Amino acid sequence: MKINNMKKIILFFALIIAAIAVQAQTVNPVKWSYAAKKVSDKVYQLVITATLPSPWHIYSQYTPDGGPKPTKIVYTKNPLLVINGVPKENGSLKTVHDDNFGVDVKYFGEKVEFVQTVQLKTAAKTSVTGTINYMVCNDKECLPPTKQPFEIKLQ
Repeated sequence: MKINNMKKIILFFALIIAAIAVQAQTVNPVKWSYAAKKVSDKVYQLVITATLPSPWHIYSQYTPDGGPKPTKIVYTKNPLLVINGVPKENGSLKTVHDDNFGVDVKYFGEKVEFVQTVQLKTAAKTSVTGTINYMVCNDKECLPPTKQPFEIKLQ
């Protein structure tokens, strides 16, 4: 009888530990990819691509205040580079009123490319580094804002 009770206690604690481990795992549905396309002698287009499974979506850089965190790309200062303007968004932009936030939100599902033009000040090999700050939601939940570091080599 004692061994049977001991097995039950061990099983109980094993299940509790497994439940805690599963809950502690962070789901990150966004897959990031990075590329640099040479446009001319010292000009490159950086392409930062977010790919998401349905029903997850990522928010536009232009989502209004009061809503979810908009996507923001922050570049690390590099004395060899000039960053021209803000990234262009290429994807299927959706704008909907979200009662949870009380504003019209702008987001992309499945895939979005953030395209940034950069110019080298001098012919040199260097990298563009920085952080993508973003937030994703689906039809049931939102994940906390996330920071994704990146590095894109220019050659």
